[in-house]
Amino acid sequence: MKILFLGSSRFSKIVLESLLNAGFDVSCVITQPDKPSGRGHKLTPTEVNVFATERGIDVKTFDKFRLHLDEVEQVDYDYAVVASYGQILPMAFLDMKPCINVHPSLLPKYRGASPLQSSILNGDKTTGVTIMKVAQKVDAGDILAQETFETNGEYYLELEEKLAILGGKMLEKVLKNYKNIIPVQQNEEEATFTRKFEKVDGELSPTLTSDELVNKVRAFSQLQGTFLTVDEINIKVLKLTAANYNNLDEGELLQDKKHFVFGCKNGSVEVVECLSPYGKKISGRDFINGHNEILSKRVKC
Repeated sequence: MKILFLGSSRFSKIVLESLLNAGFDVSCVITQPDKPSGRGHKLTPTEVNVFATERGIDVKTFDKFRLHLDEVEQVDYDYAVVASYGQILPMAFLDMKPCINVHPSLLPKYRGASPLQSSILNGDKTTGVTIMKVAQKVDAGDILAQETFETNGEYYLELEEKLAILGGKMLEKVLKNYKNIIPVQQNEEEATFTRKFEKVDGELSPTLTSDELVNKVRAFSQLQGTFLTVDEINIKVLKLTAANYNNLDEGELLQDKKHFVFGCKNGSVEVVECLSPYGKKISGRDFINGHNEILSKRVKC
């Protein structure tokens, strides 16, 4: 059995690694083109590209997949597997061979580009992985397998890894038993949709509840980043937890040099870890010790 793999993210890379470890023959990998990254905007390949190249797998990068169908037709494969690829696939490709998608949500909930972040942001206690047939309508294909996963306060990267590993194990079973699986249609009436998040979504406003603030940091701090503003100073927050100081107004800072705590909608939260002005990871306590002057200010709402 030969696999054509399409993916571009860290999630994709973990799924691909699972396929290889399970002994599948991945004949080709298609991923997004190199993109500018870092302060120097240096062109950087996707994690999938780097990993596949190291494993000696043929890698193709298409800016527009639909313009390269002739080239794809030359690839020797039995099944196409898609995991967070990042482009709409044309029907002409979907008609070539069976095409299977690994999606980190319990479809039809959280279709679209950011299912994991949306689930964390909403404070879901249960999430999961769906293996489905790819359809032209985004994440609307028939379900081949689905498993739930109980969350435990994970931040994005940890949850991404756990669901990718789960998805890889599920994918192995689906591929080996594909011809005997009866697909199940999704209930369109239950479908929910996600959007692409931007840097501005990472702002930590005291008008939110403690749960909302903690979930926002879990969802965004490792990607877009999360930040709060005190006296025109933007502070990048890496870890946040609920606190027990209920007498603080929204945005009011606790007058305590040992705790970086501020009031929010229904209580308070404590900054556990953040970045110093020089970009070094430090504890919230160390930040306050070095910036006592902000204790007389307020977190911007």
